[in-house]
Amino acid sequence: MANILEVENLVKKYGDFAAVDGVEFTVEEGEVFGLLGPNGAGKTQTISMLTGVVEPSGGKARIGGYDIKTQAPEVKKINGLVPQDLALYPTISARANLNFFGRIYGLHGKDLKERVDDVLHIVGLTDRADDTVETFSGGMKRRVNIAAGLVHHPRLLFLDEPTVGVDPQSRNYIFESVQRLNRERQMSIVYTSHYMEEVELLCKRVAIMDQGKIVAMDTVKNLIAILGGGVILIGLDEVEDGLLVALSSLPAVRQASIAHPLDDQLTESEEEPDVDKPGSSETVVKIETENSQEALVNVFAYLNDRDIVVRSLEILESNLENVFLHLTGKKLRD
Repeated sequence: MANILEVENLVKKYGDFAAVDGVEFTVEEGEVFGLLGPNGAGKTQTISMLTGVVEPSGGKARIGGYDIKTQAPEVKKINGLVPQDLALYPTISARANLNFFGRIYGLHGKDLKERVDDVLHIVGLTDRADDTVETFSGGMKRRVNIAAGLVHHPRLLFLDEPTVGVDPQSRNYIFESVQRLNRERQMSIVYTSHYMEEVELLCKRVAIMDQGKIVAMDTVKNLIAILGGGVILIGLDEVEDGLLVALSSLPAVRQASIAHPLDDQLTESEEEPDVDKPGSSETVVKIETENSQEALVNVFAYLNDRDIVVRSLEILESNLENVFLHLTGKKLRD
């Protein structure tokens, strides 16, 4: 299948700081592609470059075959952007807002009315179309924001953290809208989030971003498979010479290594030590396994035989959040 989006070595620098550092990925026609990462990972900066909001410092990208720098007018005709921040006029109605954005895209008359009615239906706000936006809940405003990005029927829609701060009902509407647009209209969608369950639900492929770089990219299933049989984190007072080599040689253990300096990344609080969570005063050993249960038995038997005290233990389930933790040493969180 042809690619609607091709990104090559995209860079955005502010002085010496690289907010986006050599990002590369493609999106197929009709695909829902996820950019997963914590706030500050570079997701929004990437989207802003691809949609013409900010100029890239380097690299290139093509959307629908058009270069984002040299053919920006053509790109904007097939792009739709739903930004994190609400871009609405609060004192006029939802319909009036959508009429305004539709006219920006050159729509008028019957075509404009049909498009506005269509997108109001998509986001579930037909019955509130003529109410002023300032009377809406946060979630409903988000849904109008999405409708504004859809009114010109883009081939490629960028959704940047669309569920931040929304109520559960609006969140479900947004999920259903994304799935319907992709399924019924074959719309290509780039969906950014720091909620792993959203990209697991919606996206065919996912790129995990951290500190301006893509650290992993594949299908959700293949990314989760990175953990293999799972990962065990064991907190010890100290790690003696040869311990990591010995643990790595145990049955069902793929590799043992010192975890990243996690400090408070692995625990929500340092007020009281908890034997079930690694603490900041310990050395955390990360054990990648082929089978977590078998590896756990073998590791504890080895440590007990040598009177090595285990201060904490955490077994990571196979999901995208723990893949991110495994790759970066940090948890996905606000």
